[in-house]
Amino acid sequence: MKRQKESYHFSKGRRGAVIPVPPGKTRITIRIDTDVLDWFRQQVNAAGGGNYQTLMNQALRTYVEQRESGLEDMLRRVLREELQRRRRRSSQ
Repeated sequence: MKRQKESYHFSKGRRGAVIPVPPGKTRITIRIDTDVLDWFRQQVNAAGGGNYQTLMNQALRTYVEQRESGLEDMLRRVLREELQRRRRRSSQ
């Protein structure tokens, strides 16, 4: 059995994460409901492995993209309706 040193020298030690965060990613601390986290972990396990954080990121990205496209669709619809109203008024 390997014997531990009586003292350790940490003057050259660095604080923070051992593995650097890849470009385009941000390290955060977040609280997630246990049942939600369990669901994402179950999905990864059912798929044969992977990373539940990647799956959560994909779900959030899909949500954001749908919200943005939904807003764009609504704005297009409102503009079409307003243009039709103006055309009707100007033709009378």
